[in-house]
Amino acid sequence: MIEFVEELRVRRCFTLSMFTPPVSSFVRFGFLALGALLAMPSSALLAQNMFRGDPAHSGAASGTAPTSAPTSAPKTKWAFKTGAPVIASPSLADGLLFIGSDDKNFYAIDAANGAEKWRFATSGPVRSTAAVVGGIAYFGSYDGAFYAVDVATGQQRWKFETEGERKFTAPGLHGLKPKRQLIADLWDCYLSSPTVVEGRVFFGSGDGHIYALDAESGALLWKHKTGDVVHASPAVADGTVYIGSWDANFYALDAATGAVKWKLQTGTDPENHNAEGIQSSATIADGMVYFGNRDFHLYAVTAAAGEVKWKTKYTWVNATPTVRGDRVFGSTSIPAYFFALDRTTGTELYKTEVKFPAFASPTIVGDLAYVGTFGGKLFAIEIATGAIRWEFQTEASKANVHHAMTETGEINFPAIFTSDFFEQLPYAFDAMLRLGAILSSPVAHDGVLYFGSADGNVYALE
Repeated sequence: MIEFVEELRVRRCFTLSMFTPPVSSFVRFGFLALGALLAMPSSALLAQNMFRGDPAHSGAASGTAPTSAPTSAPKTKWAFKTGAPVIASPSLADGLLFIGSDDKNFYAIDAANGAEKWRFATSGPVRSTAAVVGGIAYFGSYDGAFYAVDVATGQQRWKFETEGERKFTAPGLHGLKPKRQLIADLWDCYLSSPTVVEGRVFFGSGDGHIYALDAESGALLWKHKTGDVVHASPAVADGTVYIGSWDANFYALDAATGAVKWKLQTGTDPENHNAEGIQSSATIADGMVYFGNRDFHLYAVTAAAGEVKWKTKYTWVNATPTVRGDRVFGSTSIPAYFFALDRTTGTELYKTEVKFPAFASPTIVGDLAYVGTFGGKLFAIEIATGAIRWEFQTEASKANVHHAMTETGEINFPAIFTSDFFEQLPYAFDAMLRLGAILSSPVAHDGVLYFGSADGNVYALE
């Protein structure tokens, strides 16, 4: 059990336990081959038409992003206001930006000027990043349904009902009280984003299944039951679906049948259910699979057999890693870092402090990585050195900085986390969102960077 000591009471120690591994008798303040190509024009791939840009989740955009002086952020070209936080990441295809909002709508927005083309209403928050393939946008909603919507008209093509959505829950989660209370994990803040390959749509669900549907009709092809919620997004390569579950297992499934090719058990935390669960989606590159884990590690395993080549210890690594050249890039929770590892050995090359938890997956364009944080800031970081080129701060972050941040720009623990009683958690999470938290992973095209924010806006920076 994670023990709490007097020196950390001012920071409400249960909060630290959410992000930090247990340490003997105290908790220290220290919280991180694209295969089976789609049958679509190459220009659609360049437009980043699904989560992380392609089925392998490379996260390396081939377009161009804003450039600016080392200390000044680019300007806001436009901001599109939705009715609630935007947690999902945008997809871009044929000049349109597609993104869901917690206001229960899925939007098509003109990428050039931010004008709304259409919106599609669901019955729940849309925290799934769409895959836009063959004139259809595919995405899930917290109403428990998975949708296929015509991108030209905004009309529903088909709808598939899962067995229902939910967040990961556990008794006494993160050391919160009472110990036997079943608590929903608000840090489980995304829905699974679909991947479309060769006429099949793959995604995970809060009902614990990994699904494969026919992309044209929505007919169920197969489903695989895991031991808990599946909110990671599937990466697909060479006829295999790679995805993790909150049951702490990472799965490699046959894309045609759903049969298990291999399964890797990762770390568990049966006492506090803090250091367990795979929230990160995987990246596939050159026969290797890279994924983050709430067991405080980033893993590198072989795609063929699931053999662990290395795992590097940080804290929660919830974001999807990105591979570029001989490096793997990722981000962490608390302490919040953007980091670079040697791809062969997992040795850390550098880490850059970004102050607030970085759940949004880093996007690399040219020599820069773009990393969003719960603090309402987007950082442009030089991938060669880890130096921060510039940062963009949402207006909500500027307006609410007094109640959530310290003078040095870090989390104001006493102000946000005021109790270890489980009912306080939603208030703390809301306080973080009110900073205009950027949980959305950016996409870049033609010198413009697009992303969503918990302030309800979809931003275009140039």
